[in-house]
Formats: sequence, structure tokens, C-alpha cells
Amino acid sequence: MGQRLSGGRSCLDVPGWLLPQPPPSPPPVRRKLALLFAMLCIWLYMFLYSCAGSCAAAPGLLLLGSGSRAAHAPPALAPGPDGTAPRLPFQAAPATPQAAGKEPAEGAASQEEQSPETPDSPSSISSFFSGSGSKQLPQAIIIGVKKGGTRALLEFLRVHPDVRAVGAEPHFFDRSYDKGLAWYRDLMPRTLEGQITMEKTPSYFVTREAPARISAMSKDTKLIVVVRDPVTRAISDYTQTLSKRPDIPTFESLTFKNRTTGLIDTSWSAIQIGIYAKHLEHWLRHFPISQMLFVSGERLISDPAGELGRVQDFLGLKRIITDKHFYFNKTKGFPCLKKAEGSSKPHCLGKTKGRTHPEIDREVVRRLREFYRPFNLKFYQMTGQDFGWD
Repeated sequence: MGQRLSGGRSCLDVPGWLLPQPPPSPPPVRRKLALLFAMLCIWLYMFLYSCAGSCAAAPGLLLLGSGSRAAHAPPALAPGPDGTAPRLPFQAAPATPQAAGKEPAEGAASQEEQSPETPDSPSSISSFFSGSGSKQLPQAIIIGVKKGGTRALLEFLRVHPDVRAVGAEPHFFDRSYDKGLAWYRDLMPRTLEGQITMEKTPSYFVTREAPARISAMSKDTKLIVVVRDPVTRAISDYTQTLSKRPDIPTFESLTFKNRTTGLIDTSWSAIQIGIYAKHLEHWLRHFPISQMLFVSGERLISDPAGELGRVQDFLGLKRIITDKHFYFNKTKGFPCLKKAEGSSKPHCLGKTKGRTHPEIDREVVRRLREFYRPFNLKFYQMTGQDFGWD
């Protein structure tokens, strides 16, 4: 039964089949399959993680109601051989200031243009798909006019799910043209197929170089001009400057070169901007009138849904923005949004909008109306619209 070990100790002679056996090694084929499956799981996880944004584009189109307009995507801009940003076929020096810019009331450039009160904040749906889409050059631009109601129009339009717009004013075609189209496009928000990219810079309308530059970018660009009674617009322009520079001369003294003779000073930008017919002539050399929409600043206040209906039609969008989106704020004297983009709360334009105008001498107002009357009539003929300013 027993046997003597080399050390002199004895032990039981146990059969080999009762001793613990090492686990059998898995067949080579099974090991390879398990490894392949693990690699496949890792690859699938990395693939889904990396393409989550682009994969979300398909349901996004359904949620956003796209398809109301075919996308207009300009060709991609390749960098130059030296790696610099691409440029347009021609290069021009940055726009020189208008003669009006030398006048006291225009000396302080509109702070609201440079730092608008509303940033480019995408809606909740857009935020969810922030990784999807691509940046495009704008297919539509609000080109003017200053103090006409451009900020209100842009904020109202951004409620539309098929509109994506820059919140700040790029000032590309008047101040930053030398930076190139690639720089400009990089400022734009990402859009999905069927969405429109937009921006607004009111000073474009009075910039001589802007029509040719926008046409060089795309001859199909749709242009929107928000116009307002030029007399009221001039007073609003002056009021804005007065809020920043309380020491400027009176409106009356800036309006005339010589008040005795009644000669209007057209070099003052507050007056010059309101000569709409003169500025429109420059645009019609590069764009047909059919590519321009003229929005009434007065009707934008009295009937915002009606004017927004015209704008949506012009842009080829479904009429989603209607009366149900607005309510009138009696304190500000402006329509407000019941729900702003990306928010469930009511939204009115900031305190910089709807300022109380100073009292202007009635005789000065009368002379200004006489001055603008022939220009207004010509503008009505050019646009085919009577804005009722006289």
C-alpha cells in the first residue's frame, strides 16, 4: 500500500485519475473567434462614437421639417498653394469710410452692430445635432438698413427651423473683406441639408463695394433690405449716437449745412443712409430686383406675421412663423416673441431697441420730408412698392 520516499517519509499511493487535472486548453479556432469578436465590439463602439453626429442627420431632417427648400451649397474653397486662406478672383482694399463717417454723430461706430445683444445660440434640436451638418457661405443676407428693424427681423426669422443665422454682424463685405471667404465661411453656423445660412450687416446697403463683392461670392445670393421712413430712421440713428455721446450737437444743427437757407447736409450719414434710391442703384448693377426683398420696418411692427410671411415666401420656406409666435409689448411699443429660439420663455429685443426719441423741431421735420420726397417716390418706382412715407 505504501512506499518509502527519498526523504524517508511514506504517503498513500493515490491513483492518478483522482489527482486534480489542469484545465484543458481551448481549441485554437475557438480562441481566434473570441478574439475576433472582442475586436469587432471595440471597432463597432469606436465607429458609432465617431459618427454619432453625422448619423443623427437623418432623423434631424424629419424633426426640423427640412425639404421645404433645396440646399444651395457653394463649392468648397481649397486653400492656396502656400496654405493661406483662399481669396476671391479680385482683391480690393477694405471699404473706405463714407463721407458721412466724418460727421460728429457718426463718429462712434454703432456699438450694437459690433456687439449685438443676442449671440448665435442654436435651438435645443440644433444643439443636439451640433456635430452634424457643415458650414456654408450664406445663401441669403440682410444687407440693410441701419435702424430699420434688421435685428428684429433676424430674431424673428431664427425661430424657423430651416433658418440658421449668425447672431453677430460679420461686417465681412465692408470691413473684413481682405480676410478671405474661408474666414467668412468659418463664422457661419453648421447647417443640415435643406436649411438656409443667413447673416445680417446693415451697413452693406450703403457700402459701394459690397454689391460687387457679394456677387463675386454668388450671383444667386438673396438680399433682404428692411427700410423705414427715412426721417424717423434719421432721428432714431441720432438717438442711438446720443445715448453714447451726450455731448454731440443737436439734431437740428447737424441736419443743415446752413439752416437759414435750409440746405440739408447730405454728408451726415444719418441723412445719407435714408436716400434709398441712390444706394439701390449700385445694387441693381449687380443683382436683378427679383433677388431683392424690401421689408417695411413699419409693418414689421404693426403686422410682424404678415411681413414674415413675405420673407418666408421669398426664401422658399414653409410659412411656419405666424401670428401665434408674437405678442405686442405695450411698454416697448414692439412685438415680442412668445418663445425665442432655444428657449421656452417670451423674448423681447433689449433695452437698446425702442429708445424714446428726443423732441425735434417740427419745421426741421417738415423740411426733411420735403427733401426726401422725390427720393422716396423714385424708390417706390424702383421697387414697385409704396411704403406710404409721404
